Order: sequence, then structure tokens, then C-alpha cells
Amino acid sequence: MTDHSPQQTAALAAALAGQPDLYTALRHAVAGIGTAPPIPDLIAACDPTTAARLAAVDAGLLAAIARKAVTGTAIPAAAALRTALADADLHPLFLPDPATGATMALPTTGTRADMPAFSDPAFDPWFAAHQAVGIRYGLGLYGENRTVYATPQFADAASPERRTIHLGIDVFAPAGTPVHAPLPGRVKHLTYNADPLDYGHTLILEHDLGGTRVFTLYGHLAATLPGLHPTGRVAAGQIIAHLGDWPENGGWAPHLHVQIITDLLATSGNFFGVGHASLMDVWHDISPDANLLMRLPTSSFTA
Repeated sequence: MTDHSPQQTAALAAALAGQPDLYTALRHAVAGIGTAPPIPDLIAACDPTTAARLAAVDAGLLAAIARKAVTGTAIPAAAALRTALADADLHPLFLPDPATGATMALPTTGTRADMPAFSDPAFDPWFAAHQAVGIRYGLGLYGENRTVYATPQFADAASPERRTIHLGIDVFAPAGTPVHAPLPGRVKHLTYNADPLDYGHTLILEHDLGGTRVFTLYGHLAATLPGLHPTGRVAAGQIIAHLGDWPENGGWAPHLHVQIITDLLATSGNFFGVGHASLMDVWHDISPDANLLMRLPTSSFTA
């Protein structure tokens, strides 16, 4: 951000000193000053403890929080991307298309009292019983607060708050189910994220929508990524992946995590699949509802 004086940088650094939640403190301090310096300059001006905490988290996220406080939008192209996706000619992620098939909402908040956790092997026979009576796809919800993520793995140095809000849509189907590219694009990242409850095999595609760039992420995939290689091109409708099974997908029942990303921030090969509840206005700009890709009726997400 521009026109930020050394005195303002020093004042902002002083406002962050000793704060337990640096994200909230940054937002409030930047809003009060009305401008923010580049994040490296801010870190350099902070006391050593605060500087180390800021340096340990994603600099792109910090910049997005500051932009939100100053301009009202975390990612300048976010609104244009929503419009472009709404107008785009999209291929279904699955065939048959979940928008016309039998789906079942799978909230994790206790609405389905008998549903095992997605990370519990008992989920497979439970969901298979529903498939046996005609359900083709299960749907995990965007924007849902999931207690499974309230663990140290989803904490960071800047705040005691865990990232628990789901930023994608989950589509449950049998392992090996093909996934199709919704748009033409190119491979940005092919990665295996091996931590427990991470994405496992992960694909991130980059798309150009009339000069506006957007990314789509596909997590929990099988190791066989058909015909893809780094920087390779993909066509709309091309099979880009298959759903992975337990040993290779991060330790989950077979499903796809699909997510829209307007800015990859400072990440490479992975991306935040859950966000902080207190920062959801920022995260909505970074990862808008993935139903912009799937175009399912809103009733599909109600149990």
C-alpha cells in the first residue's frame, strides 16, 4: 500500500506489540490509520517477538487483512471474479452432474445424528447404505464451522484462534470416481500434502476468464493424475483426477474438496482449506463459495 510514512509504520508496529490476536489488532490499527505499509516493512518495524510472530504466518493473508481494512476488499479482483464465474460456460465436475443427480447434504453440526465423522472409517458403510437407495453424491458444506479442525494443526503464531470454517465444498462419491475440469486452464501445482487430515494428492489449476485470473483447487485425489504434468494445459471437461482412497487422500472417506481461490497469497502447492471465523469477510474475498463452479440448487445443502 502506498503513501505510508515511517511514522505511521512505527505507530502501526506499536499498536501490534503484545497483542494476543495480531490479525484483529492489525485490522483495527490499519483502519484507524487509513493506510498500511508493505508487510516486510511492518515486520521490520516491530519488536522482535511481534516480528517473529508475523513472519511465521502468510504474508499474503496479512496484506489481504490490511487491504480489507483500508479499501473494503481483501482481493481487488474478487467481485469481478464472481461475475466472471457466474457468466462462464462451465463443464460439470462430475458426470452425471450433481446439479441434476440425487445428492445428500452432509452437515457436520449434528443434524444427521447417526453420521460418522468424515475421518472415521465407519463413514464408508454408512454412506454406502444411502447410495444403495439412490443417493449418488454427498455434499459437505461451504462456510461450515467444523470442530474437527479445532486442533493445533490449524493454529498459527499470530492468533490463538483456530481456523475452523470450511472454505470449499466436499463431494463424496466412491474412490476412483473421475473429476472433470470445469474450465480450460493450466496446471499451477501438483503436490502431495502428506500431513494427517491434509489434502493428500492435490491439484491447483489456473484459469483465465477474459483477463481475470482465478485458481481452482482439488484435494483428496488418487495418485493417478491422468496425463497431467506441471504447467500442462487442460481442456474444459477433461478428466483431471480421480477420487483417492483412505491411504492416499489425507485420511478421509473418499471425496473431493473443491475450492475457488482468487489469490494464492504466499502459498505454493497447498492452500488454506479452512479459515478463521473472525476473518470470514476476508476469506470470502479470497475463497468465494465453490458453488459458483457447481451451480447446485441452494436446497442441495440443506439436510
